[in-house]
Amino acid sequence: MFSIIIPAYNEADQIAQTISMAHAANGRHEAEIIVVDGGSTDDTIKVAEQCEVIVLKSENKGRAAQMNKGASVAKHDILYFLHADSVPPKGFTSQILDAQNKGIKSGCFRLQFDYDHWFLKANAWFTRFNVNAVRFGDQSLFVTKEVFQKCGGFNEDLLMMEDQEIIHRIKKYSRFKVMNDVVITSAKKYLDNGVYRMQGIFYRIWALYYLGYSQQRLLKLHRRLIKKHKL
Repeated sequence: MFSIIIPAYNEADQIAQTISMAHAANGRHEAEIIVVDGGSTDDTIKVAEQCEVIVLKSENKGRAAQMNKGASVAKHDILYFLHADSVPPKGFTSQILDAQNKGIKSGCFRLQFDYDHWFLKANAWFTRFNVNAVRFGDQSLFVTKEVFQKCGGFNEDLLMMEDQEIIHRIKKYSRFKVMNDVVITSAKKYLDNGVYRMQGIFYRIWALYYLGYSQQRLLKLHRRLIKKHKL
């Protein structure tokens, strides 16, 4: 019933664990896992293929294009988009199906980091609210294929903030729910760049996006300020 779509870029050290944990957390429901590579220069594709999942290469740059590519070949009615450095909660498929049975056709989980820091905990706490401004791709996203197609999928013109932008359109066609359970995501970027500094950069990019700054200006800022960036 589920097509789990994982966009990846230079995630050779993480992708096998993410796939394994997604399998383990899936439960008894039928699921396919689709890894869509965005031009990795490491062994991401090789590692993913060894995990016996569907592996695709995206012709276009960006996570939005990768996720649309995965959705285009998905054979099941429920799409679940999961970042390569994140792990879904146990029984996530059953939780999503319960929501579906109540007429909820889209939603996400709350966020939790894999590093114990009070500031990261505080940031994650806000993800419980069903507010577009605090909706990020690390929380994962489930949506029926019907709703996804009606809203037009991810905007491939966006190399950043594509995860927030699509929520506005999804909500025009379905009820959206923030589930009570959590997706655990890597805090590596915070540790590489400093917890407070990294969050300050994210706030700055978020604000500039809503002020109408171009994707190229946001991307230039991201690359200049963030160590080990993947954009």
